[in-house]
Amino acid sequence: MEHTLPNNPKLDAVSFRSPDMVMNSERLGAMHQTRISFVRTLLRKIDKEHWTLSKYLWDLDSDGYGQVIYRLQTPEHVYHLVVFCNQIADEERNDRVIAQKWDVTFALVYGEIGDELLANLKVNVPLQEAGRNSNMVMVLARANKSVRVFDHIVSSLAEGQQPDLDVLAQVGYILRTTAVYGNGKFGIYDFKPLDHSEDFNQSFRAQMCAVYLIREFSLDWVDYLAQQKGGVKAVSLHPEIKQYLGIGNATGLGMAPYLINHPCVVDQWLTTREGALQAVLVCEINDDRNNKKIKQFTILIKRAVQHFSEVVTINEPQILLNSTVVKELTALQEQLATELKKCDTWADFLQRQAHLSFESQEVIISCMMELYPELVDAFAGQVNADETMSLPSGKVVQDLIDVLEARYQWAINIDFNTADNIYWFWYRSEDKEEPRMGVRGQEHGDDKEFLLDIGRQTNTLYRALQQANPQQLLSEFILTQPKYRSIARRVWTMGHKKMGDIQINVLQKTALPMHLLRCKLSMFGATKFDPRSDRWVRVTLFQGAPLFNDVHSDEWLFPLLPSVALVTQ
Repeated sequence: MEHTLPNNPKLDAVSFRSPDMVMNSERLGAMHQTRISFVRTLLRKIDKEHWTLSKYLWDLDSDGYGQVIYRLQTPEHVYHLVVFCNQIADEERNDRVIAQKWDVTFALVYGEIGDELLANLKVNVPLQEAGRNSNMVMVLARANKSVRVFDHIVSSLAEGQQPDLDVLAQVGYILRTTAVYGNGKFGIYDFKPLDHSEDFNQSFRAQMCAVYLIREFSLDWVDYLAQQKGGVKAVSLHPEIKQYLGIGNATGLGMAPYLINHPCVVDQWLTTREGALQAVLVCEINDDRNNKKIKQFTILIKRAVQHFSEVVTINEPQILLNSTVVKELTALQEQLATELKKCDTWADFLQRQAHLSFESQEVIISCMMELYPELVDAFAGQVNADETMSLPSGKVVQDLIDVLEARYQWAINIDFNTADNIYWFWYRSEDKEEPRMGVRGQEHGDDKEFLLDIGRQTNTLYRALQQANPQQLLSEFILTQPKYRSIARRVWTMGHKKMGDIQINVLQKTALPMHLLRCKLSMFGATKFDPRSDRWVRVTLFQGAPLFNDVHSDEWLFPLLPSVALVTQ
């Protein structure tokens, strides 16, 4: 699918990339980390405000089991990351939500840690959802080892050698989180008070901070175990390798309903991202002062090619996507100087790349946004959203029809009498407590279907409105047909947002939940997408990011393997 941009670079962001373009699920499924992804904005804040991190308690035995506490000091407050390391059998290591034991459980805690609180945490944090956790716990999470990488790193360091980079490249992390809970779940700290906090008043910042700190622990952990195992012969992990290793994350269908159930949040995220992009698109390319920008862009494209060449995945469609990016961007590299000279603005340049795959286009966008931190970073604080959805008084049926016809053609035009368009139903498994997709008419559970069918609800609302008097008050229509109240509020509210609803029929036979997962994970700042099916994916967070005590550079888009020569010196 090819989209073009208008010729006038001074138009607003929506004119450049319309909702029909941006909210297309396939394009959302091609997004990548940018400067305003949450991991990036967190590290800039840590750097700017000089947050400090120190070991408060290190109580591990020679096998690495026990408890560790890190103390996080910000200009505003004190927090602690409390970590529990437990021995589990290989068969107990499970990434799914039904797991009951994990290699590592941890909590980001508000305030000081007294003996009574620590005793409570020690009992309940390892139980995760099953525990009675303190309301001072801001984030509750768990992680499992990538056993092969973990054992290889510890053994190598204990022998006085750095680990094999090829082994590390297969995964890119030591620990992999399987759930990171916040915002009052299971009785922990409610995020509402953080609206007035300068530390964690942005979307998912507390969760991202907990993940960043557990990355620090994972690196300290392997160094410690290598010393325990190798004694004087042991060496520490090379700083370049430490920076390369991130934290893994395994995410399944549970993330997809979030994006559908929080449309105002998604709209705000994507509107902010598009606003930042617009600020870049209107910039002139061939201004004499911009030679530095052109050189930086050339380097970033080259870096992206190498990054996608290094990414390891077992998923055949993702292998094809990655190889397409490498092929397309390599070809672009060869004619980049010529292409840039033909363009006045970055909008012109992006328009000329509309023939490329969505994946390559989105890589280019990430690279372009990297060039103008003074413009892009200003949007980082605009990701929070008011989730109120309402219908204003005094509106008539025709007013809502106009909104639907202007913004919801993607739903109106679907024939929901066709079996393929209602193929799936979504439900929660009773025994596994996970969101699932079932085949309608073939599997049980459609009587407990999740109301994620926004396309179908919108379509049904439109048909009902067409049968009503166009001048009837909407309030009267809803009063006589209250089943439409919720979807009417939604389409009116989202129809007046800049980006609006995600344009996907999640019931359609070929719909890919992976696109929804990818959208949210890219806003988090994930890299190295490794789908294990069309319903769950492994990614890496903070891969390539500077370590906490060295947060000074924000140049870590598309992380690369360290140089072999460098780490063997």
